[in-house]
Amino acid sequence: MKCIEYKGGFKYQLQKQYLTETEILPDQPVVKHKSFISLDVNGMMVIEIGYAWDGPSGPTFDTLNFMRGSLVHDALYQLMREGVLDPIKFRKPADKLIRKMCIDDGMNPIRAWWVYSALRLMGKKAATPKDDPGVLHAPEGCPLSV
Repeated sequence: MKCIEYKGGFKYQLQKQYLTETEILPDQPVVKHKSFISLDVNGMMVIEIGYAWDGPSGPTFDTLNFMRGSLVHDALYQLMREGVLDPIKFRKPADKLIRKMCIDDGMNPIRAWWVYSALRLMGKKAATPKDDPGVLHAPEGCPLSV
């Protein structure tokens, strides 16, 4: 049987390297975490070609004025989930950053406030370190890798 191994949870994949200044200032630089995300001590973030993310989360629409903010926010939350950044210290600044980026990209400030508020209320779990869900296998009956 021909089987595939894959990971779920992603809708988009970056096609060009993206650089942005943030106010997220880690104590030590993050250098190509899992080959895709770098963040220096001055807040400069680089997200490499091929980075995959799920876009805007929650009961919302994936609009153009939400995509850049969701990319950066998802990368920052990934660093928190994986224990590279402290979620207690950096979650609120990451949530403020997505609000700012969305407004800068033309989102109505009321919608941006709603995005920020939803993240503050329900985003903690997404930034909390947890076990990797692992690799998925298809079709049914494929053996697990060792």
